[in-house]
Amino acid sequence: MTDRVTGSPESPSLPAFADGPDNVERPSGETGGWLDLVSRDHLTTTLMLSMGVALFAFNGFFVSTVLPSAIAEIGGGQFIAWSVSLYLIGSIVAGVTAARLKQRFGARRVLVVATLVFLAGTVTAAIASSMEQVLLGRIGQGLGEGVVAAICYALIPALYPSRLVPKVFGVEALVWTLASFGGPFAAGWLAESFSWRMAFLINLPFGLVFLLLALLTARAREEVADAHGLALSPLLLLSIGLLMILSSGVMAEAWLSAVLVVSGLILLAFSVKRDRASPVSLMSHNAFRLSSTVGTGLWLVLLMPVAQATSSVYFVFGLQRGFGFGPLAAGGLGAIMAMSWSLVAVLVAHVGTARARRRAIEAGPVLQCAGMMLVALGFYQGSLTLLVVGQIIVGAAFGSSWAFLSQMLMEASAVTERDKTSGLIPTLQSAGFAIGAALAGLTGNSFGLGNLSIHDGANGAFSTTFLIPVLWTIPAILLARRATRLAAELPKYSQQH
Repeated sequence: MTDRVTGSPESPSLPAFADGPDNVERPSGETGGWLDLVSRDHLTTTLMLSMGVALFAFNGFFVSTVLPSAIAEIGGGQFIAWSVSLYLIGSIVAGVTAARLKQRFGARRVLVVATLVFLAGTVTAAIASSMEQVLLGRIGQGLGEGVVAAICYALIPALYPSRLVPKVFGVEALVWTLASFGGPFAAGWLAESFSWRMAFLINLPFGLVFLLLALLTARAREEVADAHGLALSPLLLLSIGLLMILSSGVMAEAWLSAVLVVSGLILLAFSVKRDRASPVSLMSHNAFRLSSTVGTGLWLVLLMPVAQATSSVYFVFGLQRGFGFGPLAAGGLGAIMAMSWSLVAVLVAHVGTARARRRAIEAGPVLQCAGMMLVALGFYQGSLTLLVVGQIIVGAAFGSSWAFLSQMLMEASAVTERDKTSGLIPTLQSAGFAIGAALAGLTGNSFGLGNLSIHDGANGAFSTTFLIPVLWTIPAILLARRATRLAAELPKYSQQH
């Protein structure tokens, strides 16, 4: 069990990914069941985390669905890409700062302020009379949701025993699946029955419920607090780098897009380097260091979304242009990946041995590589069956590995840096999708996908666009293997910190 006052284990135990007793199947009474998540000890926490994920997931689908209606009323179609870019920049930058804010002010206070910032951004966008005001609201939503997502992740190892952590991630995967299916339909119904503004305003009651749950669940202050502020130079480099990467998608010339992507990636690298030299670092000390479980695993957290982002950008579009599907059918097929992710996450959540969990992590990028190759082959051959099977396998890749990867990183971190590592997981996931989307856009624009139809050989261009990201899965496969090998030595590793 976990001590709800300190958030630390009541008694020492071997990490769940280390060699030792965890390699032996636990007695059934120790594995924990799904009903434990809604027991008296965990019900409020489970509801709060689920609501936090729901705010993040549903809002994204709401906004992407109703923005065309908003543009029809208030104009500003040239800024539509920035509604996503500015939101992501705010979300990622805020997520990086979340651990420091939590340590200094306490989880409860930071969650309350972040939720209020999100709600303020929501209202600003809902009452906007111009697209510039919508963009301002999206920045507020990004800043708020970035902190909320990061702190919710940081609270998982503090408020749940290790045996329940995979099931918590299984619940989150189910919430994402509900959002991927229900979000577009709910937003479309609100826009048609009332107004596109209602798709923003619907966040208000849910945000207030989350606020109440956070007040009941999160701790008021941390055990260790200090007066140091935030390191600004890493944040500045991070912001400018992300701005360059995300703005590359709106450039007409491919060479200019490439320059912006490369320059942005360089600035991100400098941001990490500058953060390491700071006395009040925002990231864990071992972030991106290949000599540690944490550093290697965080690379995996980044690279898998980078590879997956091409599907997020072009899969539904490819079904429409390459196969002649309508928006509803294409969107439904696009949600298959999320369904597979959730189903597999639920099925593997009961895995109790350290060896099996490490193998599940290693299987993730292998399955992703195979699935994306099938998707590329499906576009090339015009085979809908291969596309669907490929999407199912890609979903299984995340479902089998993501919960155990996240848990491994949390448990491998030094206790004083666990918040930083936990908060980086959703932040790096967003950063990976942002970087991957920019790279996909660069590739797609080079092939002129936006102007192709099925009669112009679109399937071949889509196939190549989906084949290129497979290259990112190769280092991910190697990194997963290295991370799990290091995790097998966790007791020795922990003594070094």
